[in-house]
Amino acid sequence: MQRFWISVTGALLSISLVTAAAGASTAKVAPLTRSERCTNLSRQVDEALETHAAATQVTAAKALQRKGIRFCANKKQAQGIRMLANALKLLGVTPVDPAQ
Repeated sequence: MQRFWISVTGALLSISLVTAAAGASTAKVAPLTRSERCTNLSRQVDEALETHAAATQVTAAKALQRKGIRFCANKKQAQGIRMLANALKLLGVTPVDPAQ
């Protein structure tokens, strides 16, 4: 009888471990806030300006970056994100969004 309960307990334990592993693989990461996206994009623009210093659109990209940072600071993150993404595109860099 004791052997029966040990095997039942083992089976239940293995089922719960498989269920927990499946649940962990489908867990999603919380999406970034707009403020975090502003920070990430601004950092990307800084890096792109360093690596693409000889690009013809550097001054325009810097102006867009300043506008984007200003929008983000004034609680207009959607506009700031667009400005920062456009600055990256001017430099020929695709914006990286870790939320996707």
